Amino acid sequence: MVSRLPVIDADGEVGDLSKVDPTLFKPFSALPVSLQTKLRGIQRGRPKAAVTKEPVKIRLDADVLQALRATGDGWQTRINDTLRASLVLAGKV
Repeated sequence: MVSRLPVIDADGEVGDLSKVDPTLFKPFSALPVSLQTKLRGIQRGRPKAAVTKEPVKIRLDADVLQALRATGDGWQTRINDTLRASLVLAGKV
């Protein structure tokens, strides 16, 4: 479907908006109230996790941090898992 707005091509790609007559655009308030309500209810971003993590600042030796980061994406999660496993072995969790 091709939009009536000249900024959207046949593939649905948006072009350069600086060359478009601003009178073609309508403010959010011009939308029907039912659509405004629906759009306001849309959650943006990552969904909230049931159990959230707490950010902390920790100082590590440079060589330890380098080795952990070298393991690739997910290295912070692996640190968390390793710490949890050590607490389980110690009977703390």
